Amino acid sequence: MTEPTKRRLRDQFSGTPTFVAENMRIVGNLHGNGPVVVCGRIEGDGEIAGGVQIAAGARWQGNLHAEHAIVAGHIEGDLIIDDKLEVGFSAVIKGRVRARSIAIARGAIIEGEMQVTGSAAPIHFLEKRAEK
Repeated sequence: MTEPTKRRLRDQFSGTPTFVAENMRIVGNLHGNGPVVVCGRIEGDGEIAGGVQIAAGARWQGNLHAEHAIVAGHIEGDLIIDDKLEVGFSAVIKGRVRARSIAIARGAIIEGEMQVTGSAAPIHFLEKRAEK
């Protein structure tokens, strides 16, 4: 039996995630393995070997480097993603963005330079699913 194709980046997150709860604020740098799900606030740089999901309403102040990411919240700092980046319609990113591939929902705001390191141009899409 074959596994179903995981079309969305969200479907590819596996393992036990580390959660930063909605009412939590962490000050300091984060280093570790993903997946990391941020619903609260982080003030510091992050170096995550794996995936990061920044929920709508969440905030990250500082630079973030991860394998892949889904951003629906606010980031103030540079975002370096080694593989895929999905930017939701509620996202606001203020800083440089670099990723192998980028998908951006209509309504997202990116204030800064954007660099795609892969061969495909950024994909623009209309968000059809509600944020979880």
